[in-house]
Amino acid sequence: MALDYRKCAEEIYSHLGGKDNIASAAHCATRLRLAIVDINKVDTKALENVEGVKGVFSSNGQLQCIIGTGTVNKVYDEFLAVTGLTAASKDDVKAAAAASQPLPMRMVKSIGDVFVPILPAIVAAGLMMGLVEALGKIPGFGQAFAASDWYGFLDMVSATAFAYLPVLVAVSATRVFGGNIFLGATVGLAMINSALTNGWAAADGYEKWYLLGKGINIGGYYLGQINRLGYQGHVIPVIIAIWLMAKIEKKLHEVTPEVLDLFIVPLCTVLATCLITFMVIGPIFSTAENYVLAGARVLVQSFFGIGAGIMGALYPITVVMGLHHMYTVIEAGFLADPNIGLNIWMPVASSANFAQFGACLAVGLKTKSSRVKSVAIPSALSAALGITEPAIFGVNFRFMKPFIFGMVGGAAGSLFGAWTGLGAVAYGVTGIPGYLTINNLGLYTVMLAIAGGVAFALTTVLYKEDPDLADKKVVEEPAVAPDVVAMSTETGEVLQCTPGTIVAAKDIPDPVFASEAMGPSVGIQPTAGVVYAPFDGEVVMKFPTNHAVGLKSADGIELLIHVGVDTVNMNGEGFTPNCDSGDKIAKGDVLLEFDRGAIANAGYSDTVVVVITNGADYTAVKKAAE
Repeated sequence: MALDYRKCAEEIYSHLGGKDNIASAAHCATRLRLAIVDINKVDTKALENVEGVKGVFSSNGQLQCIIGTGTVNKVYDEFLAVTGLTAASKDDVKAAAAASQPLPMRMVKSIGDVFVPILPAIVAAGLMMGLVEALGKIPGFGQAFAASDWYGFLDMVSATAFAYLPVLVAVSATRVFGGNIFLGATVGLAMINSALTNGWAAADGYEKWYLLGKGINIGGYYLGQINRLGYQGHVIPVIIAIWLMAKIEKKLHEVTPEVLDLFIVPLCTVLATCLITFMVIGPIFSTAENYVLAGARVLVQSFFGIGAGIMGALYPITVVMGLHHMYTVIEAGFLADPNIGLNIWMPVASSANFAQFGACLAVGLKTKSSRVKSVAIPSALSAALGITEPAIFGVNFRFMKPFIFGMVGGAAGSLFGAWTGLGAVAYGVTGIPGYLTINNLGLYTVMLAIAGGVAFALTTVLYKEDPDLADKKVVEEPAVAPDVVAMSTETGEVLQCTPGTIVAAKDIPDPVFASEAMGPSVGIQPTAGVVYAPFDGEVVMKFPTNHAVGLKSADGIELLIHVGVDTVNMNGEGFTPNCDSGDKIAKGDVLLEFDRGAIANAGYSDTVVVVITNGADYTAVKKAAE
């Protein structure tokens, strides 16, 4: 009886603890692969009893349901339809992972999610601002340029992103928290409306509106009083205001009759949000933001620069934790503060980033692994330009010692930056692009040399690479189609499909294949990277990543040939197909070729697995190795 794919998918889903417990869903040639938020919510025993599921196990953070070649893709399609998930959705992964984090981590992550999309605008504005200011200081040219209309125009354009930052933040925050982005933009615009005193000119005084009198005093603020003061340079009050707006809008959509929704919801949402923002959120959180800013200023400027050195060392750890985007708030505050006027946090971030560049570059130059080198060199370049995630996650943190040496370099550079009073005229820019925003090019060069040089030297001298990382060399024997029977049934034979040694299923380095959950199996330790047709028949399935094929012989044997263990993660790299679904094949035809060296250097076993997937149709299956 044919498997009911829909029913199978529904039953699997019913035992996973709900949609919120599924971070992502994908499949390979044989298995449904599920990233689960909380494995304790999964009923594994019940999953094992679902019709169509041949086995369940967890590996590398994934719950894997063994279903079988030619079937798993159909169950997967139904699974997506049942759950409403998107195929291998990164957004679902992030959302589910975030849901399991503590509240403080979720709050900090939300700040990062708000700022990441607007960073290009901030970076562009910062670079342009630095360039315009640098041109205005060129001897013999700068004075005339600074008095020109070109200077005025470029200065206006470069300042726009910072002058109207609350609007950018409001739009991005609305996308993060959910809601109508145009209502969010309206709230953001209201917070810097021209009817308000510009927040950067607050020292000149501002007026107040008295809407309801001064009757009730709570925490020093009158409920009926609104300070006519804009929130230029502030971001936390904007983010919290938009979070509130999204909550109000969602609730109003739930309770408002559909026929009135278009009129009532936008009006009430904007009015309620603005009243609460100007009466409560703005005054309280702008004050709190100022205290945070003052604390950061003390940390960076006091104790002979020791505080800056400590943060230069700890900065990469906050990158690992995903907390580093919160510094954007501090940098914006420094620039908006008339007592500072410089981003004195930038030298700390730039030192930390450039030190990770130095450590990563040292690994790239020192490694004997072409795979590590291919990751380290480009990642080092990225870190030099201020984007450190590839260097940290791909190299330094992975090998740990380079990461620590980078922390030491970051501390050294940050100390120097604090001692010499370095600062930037913008934010969102570090590393080499920071030259366009820094207040002293020469000292900045010395700081980067110290940060990157210390990390590079320590990594070069003290980091010892694991010998197992070196490129593995494999010996390829002449590729000839073997004439050895690997398995046989009462109706036909399956020849050995690749040169090498046949091993018993129990010796296959994968628990699913070793258990023969999908059917009678053998493994082949290959000596050449070629897969030949083991019988006359047809190709019924070629997996998109080219590491597996499904065949059916002329006498009815259904066969899966799976090259390597977990090689689906190579995404087709190292595999060259010579067949496609529906092709007729003859014994000895080349079906696919694979690079054994690439598999070895990717860290996977190249054992070729051969499975008779309809083994239940035969009374006996003989195997060359038991």
